[in-house]
Amino acid sequence: MSRGLPAAQGHPGPVRPVLSRALHDRDGLRRREMHATLGRDPDTHVLLVTGDYLVPVHEAEGGPALQFRGADALDSEPAGWAYLGTYGGANYAMARGARDMRADRWLGLRDIGAEVGDLDAGLLVQAVGLAQWHDRSAHCPQCGTMTELRDSGWVRHCPVDRTDIFPRTDPAMIVLVHDGADRCVLGRQSVWPTDRFSVLAGFVEPGESAEQAVAREVFEEVRLMVTDIRYVTSQPWPLPQSLMLGFTARVDGDQTLVVDQDEIVEAAWFSRAELMDAGRTRPRLPSPVSIAFQLITDWLGEKPAAPAWT
Repeated sequence: MSRGLPAAQGHPGPVRPVLSRALHDRDGLRRREMHATLGRDPDTHVLLVTGDYLVPVHEAEGGPALQFRGADALDSEPAGWAYLGTYGGANYAMARGARDMRADRWLGLRDIGAEVGDLDAGLLVQAVGLAQWHDRSAHCPQCGTMTELRDSGWVRHCPVDRTDIFPRTDPAMIVLVHDGADRCVLGRQSVWPTDRFSVLAGFVEPGESAEQAVAREVFEEVRLMVTDIRYVTSQPWPLPQSLMLGFTARVDGDQTLVVDQDEIVEAAWFSRAELMDAGRTRPRLPSPVSIAFQLITDWLGEKPAAPAWT
């Protein structure tokens, strides 16, 4: 149960966001040591990531799973590799490459992130995040020189000004705004289908705490002043480089909801009954791969019947 919210009958507790699952050891202390053999160890399990961030997927006994390959079966250059870590005595790595016929399907993080197991989920979000960062760090931000790969894909080095560039993560807040009783606020962006709604979100600005960002973004988007801002959970969202910090916040008193019409085009109060009732027209919720889905279902106390989400 989200802290500060009324209890739902039989609610077992908060749900862990699906992209916050992981089993492997990132093995950060060995990254420099592993650099010399990166891409040359045939026993390493390698996840291929394409230029548009798709990965190979096959149907396993328990459902869809990532399809790993041996390092000797790939043509990718070492500049496109990164060491992901170890699990069960095996090393895991990411390599960039093109789509081929050796996979049942090629899918993206949004498509498969909620369906794979805990080990695959942790490796997938890490690999996609690193691939996105590599693509944005090929040149030095100070002088424009092509950077060199170091520390098994975790550092890009400029040979001219000797700058070391590290993976970047941008903090963003995402918040379920409620009235302390039975209603929450959901909004819709202009690029979404007309029946799809989600919780409010925005980036944390320089010199701002996450809690300050919650209050500012909610007021900017729907002109509501919130209190009782409480952290719930977090989830990486490497599309391209965000860390979503999940909160709840309460609206006090009788305030008028006014839609910003810039960041969002529509917003409204919804009751639990409106979100759960399968027999009526209702907003479609975000995909289960998103932390927004977790915040909403935690507040509801259970998952709505499919297809309540998109």
